[in-house]
Amino acid sequence: MLQTADSMPALRTTRPPGPLVIEIEDVTKVYEMGSETIHALRGVSLKIRRNEYLAIMGPSGSGKSTMMNMLGCLDTPTAGKYEFAGKDVAGMDDDELAAIRNKEIGFVFQTFNLLPRSNSLHNVELPLIYAGIPSERRREKAQRALENVGLANRMHHRPNELSGGQRQRVAIARALVNDPSIILADEPTGNLDSRTGEEIMALLEHLYEQGNTIIVVTHEPDIAEHARRIVRLRDGLIESDGPVGGS
Repeated sequence: MLQTADSMPALRTTRPPGPLVIEIEDVTKVYEMGSETIHALRGVSLKIRRNEYLAIMGPSGSGKSTMMNMLGCLDTPTAGKYEFAGKDVAGMDDDELAAIRNKEIGFVFQTFNLLPRSNSLHNVELPLIYAGIPSERRREKAQRALENVGLANRMHHRPNELSGGQRQRVAIARALVNDPSIILADEPTGNLDSRTGEEIMALLEHLYEQGNTIIVVTHEPDIAEHARRIVRLRDGLIESDGPVGGS
């Protein structure tokens, strides 16, 4: 049974870190916006291991969205090195990058990004369709993912028949369905009220304790405090990187 925010234990477990999964070294990202040059990242180095629960924080313009796109293989560095599971991302073609995004990284977005005309089950099945999984196996895996986020009784509901919190749970189930190496959540509580947001963070806590690697990108300190490690960005640089106090 999933924990609610009110039932979360005061002392949280911290799982021992596993093998290195992400390594970025001296990464820069420069955008040309008309006549203006934007230095979004200015030589960032970071290592992330399996079993970690990491928050990336920073104010608007700090580079955290660029960092999220980089980590999720949605964008590539202007300079520097990014290795995912020991493989150089810069040397990958579009198909290889798409395979990482589909199979290795489960994305959770602030705006849910659900198909409005499809029910929960079909929304969760989508990554499996792209992966070429047969229909019967797809349905089994999607059903299990929805059960794991507490939505066994909402499988045939469309997004407009669900609350905001339920929609985000569908998005998390979709992120989980391919058994990815990492769950990458961008402002996962941004469109939710505070109580529902706490329920979603309790769900991420549960997933971390079950063995998932979690990266949350947020500008909210109380959301970042749920993690075990916080990386703070400012002006395209890592300002600090360390464990959450008391965890």
